[in-house]
Amino acid sequence: MNNTPKEILSKYWGFDSFRGSQEEIINAIINGQDVLGLLPTGGGKSICFQVPALSKEGICIVISPLIALIENQVNNLQSLGIKAIGLKGGLKFNEIDKLLDNCIYGNYKFLYLSPERLQQELVQERIKSMNVSMYVIDEAHCISQWGHDFRPAYLSCSILRELHPTPPMVALTATATKRVSEDIISSLELTYPLIIKDSFFRKNIGLEVLFTEDKRGFLKQYCQKVRHSAIIYVRSRRMAEELSKFLVNNNLSATFYHGGVDQAKKTERLNFWLKNKYKIMVATNAFGMGIDKPDVELVIHYQIPDSLENYFQEAGRAGRNGEFSKAIILTNTTDKVLVKRQFIEILPSVAQVKLIYKKLNTFFQIGFGEFTEAKFHLNFNKFCSIYKLNTFVTYNTLQLLDRNSVISLSENFSKKITIKFITDKDTLYRYIDKNNKLGDFIKIVLRTYGGLFEFDTHINTYVLSKKTALPEKMIHQNFEQLAKDEIIDYTSASSDLEMFFLVPRDDDRTINVFAKNIEEQNQLKIAKVDAMLTYIENDTMCRSIQLLHYFGEQQEQPCGICDVCVSQSTGNTPIVHAKIKIIQILKEKNAGSRELQNKLNTTQEITIAAIQELLEDNYITLNNINEYQLL
Repeated sequence: MNNTPKEILSKYWGFDSFRGSQEEIINAIINGQDVLGLLPTGGGKSICFQVPALSKEGICIVISPLIALIENQVNNLQSLGIKAIGLKGGLKFNEIDKLLDNCIYGNYKFLYLSPERLQQELVQERIKSMNVSMYVIDEAHCISQWGHDFRPAYLSCSILRELHPTPPMVALTATATKRVSEDIISSLELTYPLIIKDSFFRKNIGLEVLFTEDKRGFLKQYCQKVRHSAIIYVRSRRMAEELSKFLVNNNLSATFYHGGVDQAKKTERLNFWLKNKYKIMVATNAFGMGIDKPDVELVIHYQIPDSLENYFQEAGRAGRNGEFSKAIILTNTTDKVLVKRQFIEILPSVAQVKLIYKKLNTFFQIGFGEFTEAKFHLNFNKFCSIYKLNTFVTYNTLQLLDRNSVISLSENFSKKITIKFITDKDTLYRYIDKNNKLGDFIKIVLRTYGGLFEFDTHINTYVLSKKTALPEKMIHQNFEQLAKDEIIDYTSASSDLEMFFLVPRDDDRTINVFAKNIEEQNQLKIAKVDAMLTYIENDTMCRSIQLLHYFGEQQEQPCGICDVCVSQSTGNTPIVHAKIKIIQILKEKNAGSRELQNKLNTTQEITIAAIQELLEDNYITLNNINEYQLL
């Protein structure tokens, strides 16, 4: 194509001019220069490589971390009449072979791959035969072990230089500290790159932290005000389902999205949300990456994220149309305890890694100094139970041993069970009475797991085997019978561990090679959680200034729209502000403390303090039905 960048922008996207540093990045790519682009979420990263790719001969190869992100970008390009291919999961060898042939002979402009797909020999060989115009590493922070979302497969991206050494390479991310940026440049072997860092400041997003014990009440209030669309972020699949059900039960248009939803339903729910058939998406944190929905007016984090990087990226999915939007963290004291338990206490120490490595060798009866090429199937739950190991710490240790090439790990074997009771309780009790063989088994299952009538629940067959004194094979057979009798929904998928040992057993000395790295990584993760908690607790400095300082951007001018700025600009302390509002509310009608809390839109502590001061100053009193009224 011989069109100029602006002509391409106008033809396909309908814009007359570029934003921020887009044009500078595009010109550098067209001139063959490597680029590291640090652009805010919603800053138009895709335009930075899609425009120059359309101006150059050949195909642009894009490495992207998520299948959903790949599908979204490929669909968007295809809807514009641009030839693009994405190698998704579940493709057979002959399908991949045919798609790669199209990339070589079909005049395609974009090939999207995951970093894992890039590791395949077939893919690498075919790339050698392609006329490659440029490489793009999207979400490039994933390549850095110092980043918030390190993904070891990203390290394979450097092989692209070997396949075709001359095309420019573009690394893009919305969240990178100075250390991560340096790691990206080194790992990708970027040569004299243009380094562009646009301001991460989003002037139209009002950041807020709300401490409350009534998180669901406030969630409902905020969601009732949504005109277009919202995202509610949670950390677990179950929480996504619970909150979605809560919102639907309160007559709100909501659905949920997480890794356990089958692909067809994911696609349907995403499309419905994009078209505003669902207003509210309750999702785990992977949702939204690479999805350009301009009218998101509200992003709520119902649980504390593990890092400011994740929070900043997710909050930045609001307000991409430039209109005022809000990003709110709903939290309380319990949340702060939980975030440390979930992200800090599961980090394996060097001593724990050494212990678990020794137990792993003992479990498979591998002697000191011995090396075997045999494949081992690890019953993970049994292994943890025998040696009384914390399952989260153990799993993280196995992942760590895999990343450091002590073992090779793949989650392909054994059985992972999910069940949900689909009958009502009366029918179930009648079934138990008529089926003595299964009755006791069902009762033990019900005593062991909660929420079986509401949610798909993961079952640990090893634990049930010990409780019921039945072999695991019989556990599976019992669930299969219950599913056949339409008592439960039952899924059984391959999920446990298959592994190879890659080095001879050498106990502590094997771990000592990377022990320092373990300690550094643990300290890094602790520091990230601490930075997140500091942000939540700091109610004296503008939220935007706090975030920008963390990413190395000096911003002295307060945003004026976050909760801190709003509180300071009123000239009142939060308690004084709450007292004024309580008086206004009680002029209309008497109200209880719960009603006042809901209407004040502030923390429970501030509400209680404001009520107490008004009582002491004889502005209000409590009547005989526990409602406050003006004196």
